[in-house]
Amino acid sequence: MSFDSYTFGLFFLLVLFLHRLPFSWKFKKLNLLWASYIFYAAWNPPMVVLLWISTITDWWVGRWLYVTRGESKRRLLLTVSLLVNLGMLSYFKYASFLLDNFVAFVSMLGVAYRPPELDIVLPVGISFFVFQSLSYTFDIYRRREHPTDSFFDYALFVTFFPQLVAGPIVRSATFLPQLGEPRRADAAQLSWGFLLMIVGLFQKVCLADNLLAPVTEAVYDNDVLSNTASAWLGTMAFAGQIYCDFAGYSTTAIGAALCLGFSIPDNFRFPYAACGFSDFWRRWHISLSGWLRDYLYISLGGNRMGQLRTSVNLMMTMLIGGLWHGASWNFVIWGGLHGLYLIVERWIRNLIPEFEGLTGSLLRLVAIVVTFLFTCFAWVFFRASAFGDAIAIQSSLLGMPGEGAEMTVSGSRAMSTVAVVGSILLVHYALRGISLEEFMRRSPLFVRWLIVGLMLFAIAVSTGEDRAFIYFQF
Repeated sequence: MSFDSYTFGLFFLLVLFLHRLPFSWKFKKLNLLWASYIFYAAWNPPMVVLLWISTITDWWVGRWLYVTRGESKRRLLLTVSLLVNLGMLSYFKYASFLLDNFVAFVSMLGVAYRPPELDIVLPVGISFFVFQSLSYTFDIYRRREHPTDSFFDYALFVTFFPQLVAGPIVRSATFLPQLGEPRRADAAQLSWGFLLMIVGLFQKVCLADNLLAPVTEAVYDNDVLSNTASAWLGTMAFAGQIYCDFAGYSTTAIGAALCLGFSIPDNFRFPYAACGFSDFWRRWHISLSGWLRDYLYISLGGNRMGQLRTSVNLMMTMLIGGLWHGASWNFVIWGGLHGLYLIVERWIRNLIPEFEGLTGSLLRLVAIVVTFLFTCFAWVFFRASAFGDAIAIQSSLLGMPGEGAEMTVSGSRAMSTVAVVGSILLVHYALRGISLEEFMRRSPLFVRWLIVGLMLFAIAVSTGEDRAFIYFQF
């Protein structure tokens, strides 16, 4: 049940209708919990069992962690949570990857090993709900949070359908307190929530799917090698596509939650206006980068053990972040590139103490352009189907296309790509210091209505192939 489907539209309106009826708060929460299970079961009903396993495990582990005093016992309880959650994640997401690499390794040693075929179906959104549930046990282990007294509240925290399968990854400290009192959106929240849903669907349906995805596919899913111009067009199209696709989901999820009276944090803050890569990760997939920072980078030592150890910690964090995205060496390389970017940026800041003071508009613009170009260079590994394909496209990006390279993007598609991606970059630059809500509040009323009307019209007339949200595979 995808956000851009009519089925979800009817489902959401029914849930919203029931939520606004004069029932008890306990009944409304139970209604949201069942709706969340139905929403997830629409993809693959048996996989709901995984949600139950994670929920029940971390609910009990959290309660026992809170009352247990011995450190060795507390570590054992935390290990139980890690083994259950990461065990599920490892089996469904990485078992085939690990087996394929083991076969490749032993074949290098001259051993012909043919394992049985693993027919494993990847549960949608497993990386998201596993990380969300783990954050609860981590916070209780660190004595930062108290366990909730209500099992059903905790189950709703894990499974809340707007952000269940593709985030944002919400912390218990943000969501669970909202379940203590009845939540019902007022008129302002309801209108803003629906507006966010319209913005998110416009990003997904009109920009990502209709305008940018065909250009990306013409370069990355084509047997014909792309020349330099096509490689840049396809890569910039993918940069725009993945932003509009993922930010579109997050914006729709935030809007849907707000319509139900709940507040969940932003996941994107105009990332293509980032001035440096640390700034990029404060703006891109904020809930994941925050999770990796708080529960992995800081646990490894953060920046408290000298520059060399800090660099190692950064690289380890980004490599694991890359692997979180998918069971492929391409994702690991993508994460490694961002780790390298962050390390080099940190070295520059240490070598040039005045770096933080370089805030002139021209220098900032140069830094933003450089950040975007290097980000696009890394996106190649994220999108390419194989390592060899990524190398071929990056060679084209660097002006060294292989023999027989052709222009694989048509003239009209090239013009639309430049216009759409250029518009995205301009909007990000213009709004980098404010929120979308603040921009809309500052705008005249007729401008707001004009923007909403144009987006609704574009969604209504959009035609083309329906594509799943990219982050569903993670």
